[in-house]
Amino acid sequence: MNELMLVVGTRPEIIKMAPIIRALEREDISFTLIHCGQHYDYHMSQRFIHELSLPTPECSYRIRVYSPGVQTGRIICLLERIIKRKRPKIVLIEGDTNSVLASAIASIKQNVPVGHVEAGLRSFDLRMPEEHNRRLVDHLSSYLFAPTRYASENLKSENVWGKIYVTGNTVIDAVLQHLCIAEEKSTIMEEIHYDSFILTTAHRAENVDNPEVLRNLVEAYLEAPLPIVYPVHPRARKRLIQNGLWRKLRNSKNVQLLPPVGYFDFLTLMKNCSFIVTDSGGIQEEATAPPIRKRVIVTRISTERPEAVKAGFAKVVGTKKESIVLAMEEALENDKNLPHNSPFGDGKAAEKIVDTLKRELP
Repeated sequence: MNELMLVVGTRPEIIKMAPIIRALEREDISFTLIHCGQHYDYHMSQRFIHELSLPTPECSYRIRVYSPGVQTGRIICLLERIIKRKRPKIVLIEGDTNSVLASAIASIKQNVPVGHVEAGLRSFDLRMPEEHNRRLVDHLSSYLFAPTRYASENLKSENVWGKIYVTGNTVIDAVLQHLCIAEEKSTIMEEIHYDSFILTTAHRAENVDNPEVLRNLVEAYLEAPLPIVYPVHPRARKRLIQNGLWRKLRNSKNVQLLPPVGYFDFLTLMKNCSFIVTDSGGIQEEATAPPIRKRVIVTRISTERPEAVKAGFAKVVGTKKESIVLAMEEALENDKNLPHNSPFGDGKAAEKIVDTLKRELP
């Protein structure tokens, strides 16, 4: 019987679990790593396991469906069989994806306690499927590892029944552990056409699946005051082609399109860009890490990372072209220094989580 089972399904989960895996190995705590396959594309998931030199998952699946309900149901069925066979004492999950929700449901149906890393995040925007997932998972979890006191207060206000621990966010651990390696190994800057550039990502369903929003994003990139470097998520690429926008971006001298890049390459791009325009949640955190310290323009109407906004790193601007372009122009002119410390912790979140697990393991 392994004491712990760690379940990942997407690349952000792999990145944020990596420091925990290393801390478990240092403490010689037995664990099973499962990849449940929500990101089945090699460049979006397995590549990160290889880059970070993590152990090969004991089980790894490829869930080739886009329907959220079918995807969640299939992962529940797969994990239920694994949990029955492995009988872990705790299942540890991270984040707010369908993988995370499915893992939590499969675990509690087998009477196995759930530990939720990055608990308590709230956007209060029910358009976001992630908001549904994170709320449900928090109320199913026995151990809630909140990255900040703000997240902890969210949990307390909802009267969750699990134990709450404020630990910091393991994404800061990951940046601190990997940026030096990235700068040694990555050659991505040799491919970049510009001396100064804005790093851009867009992948959220409420953005790329909405033709009007997607068109606004593209027009903002085309009119950006600095060149745009855009690693394109497979989902976004599909929608750009479907809506006749791919060729506009590809033909623009102001935009350099890249295929999905690895973690080391992306860290290097964040380190070298002028600032970031994104709808990602994790990037809002990574940008606050002391070695990076970059401004982030958030192309959404809400964020579950208000700590980044309060600290001055992030600004939520919505999805209208005019607002995005104006925010980019303002970011270029803003010479105010950013904080030297991250609001998401000191890089020791994984140690705190593993110390707690050692005390709480039945």
